[in-house]
Amino acid sequence: MKYTQLGRTGLKVSRLVLGTMNFGPQTDEADSHAIMDAALASGINYFDTANVYGWGENKGRTESIIGTWFAQGGDRRDKVVLATKVYGNMAADGDAWPNHDKLSAVNIRRAVDASLKRLQTDYIDIYQFHHIDRSTPFEEIWQAVDVLVQQGKILYAGSSNFPGYKIAQANEVAARLGSLGLVSEQCLYNLAERRAEMEVIPASQEYGLGVIPWSPLHGGLLGGVIRKETEGGRRASGRAAEALADPATRAQLQSYEDLLDKHGLEPGEVALAWLLTRPGVTGPIVGPRTAGQLESALRAVELELSDELLTSLDEIFPGPGPSPEAFAW
Repeated sequence: MKYTQLGRTGLKVSRLVLGTMNFGPQTDEADSHAIMDAALASGINYFDTANVYGWGENKGRTESIIGTWFAQGGDRRDKVVLATKVYGNMAADGDAWPNHDKLSAVNIRRAVDASLKRLQTDYIDIYQFHHIDRSTPFEEIWQAVDVLVQQGKILYAGSSNFPGYKIAQANEVAARLGSLGLVSEQCLYNLAERRAEMEVIPASQEYGLGVIPWSPLHGGLLGGVIRKETEGGRRASGRAAEALADPATRAQLQSYEDLLDKHGLEPGEVALAWLLTRPGVTGPIVGPRTAGQLESALRAVELELSDELLTSLDEIFPGPGPSPEAFAW
């Protein structure tokens, strides 16, 4: 495994991030524990989750699965850089009581204590805001974060799904208050969805945030979906199926798969390896449902993409270009 600094911090993290969103809803506790053991054995030290994972009546279930894994000991907690998130409403469905969501100081305090209990740990390495809160000023947010840091409950703060201007606003307020500010940003970013290159990634680089792309395979579309469909494997569903129904998207993906067939490469591994070449990217989040999917992701770290292949990928999936030139003269 290769490691890098997380943004401007001194924290060293693996170039792949283990996403845990499937733990509970799609992967049972025993298999989830096995995947985490395999990830740690491979050198992945950065684990990402969120308080709402588990969803519906099972919100918090994913954190609990991670907590029972930590409780097995063996230096598991000491070796892991643990990231979780706050924002979503954690009240029982149908019981939308006030102050159980978003980023008020009240909810941040409540949510971090609940996450620590489920995770069976006394601190969270990176506490992330899952979405912007248009109703809470950053002065209040940073006051709450600084108290948690002083209490030893969290070490760093990060963002997820923030636009570039909110990254700038958050860190300008933090600088004025003498706070460290955001150190990471999780954003939707992959070969087929490159809008983050316009504002989010430049803002992250300017303010020293490590970029953590989520959905690196774009919901499975970049994982060889047409070939799997042709071979009678798992068929696309949901948004991926809707995307494949569009002739232009299908033709683009066919060109992608044909290109990689010519080079003898696996589409999913190339999609991950491409992200590892991008400026500002710390490491993409991989969310395996099985140990086999984790093994495939690990191969991407060692995969070297030629300049010729990178150029061909840009021709198939052109980025938006830099800002403001992408939308101005």
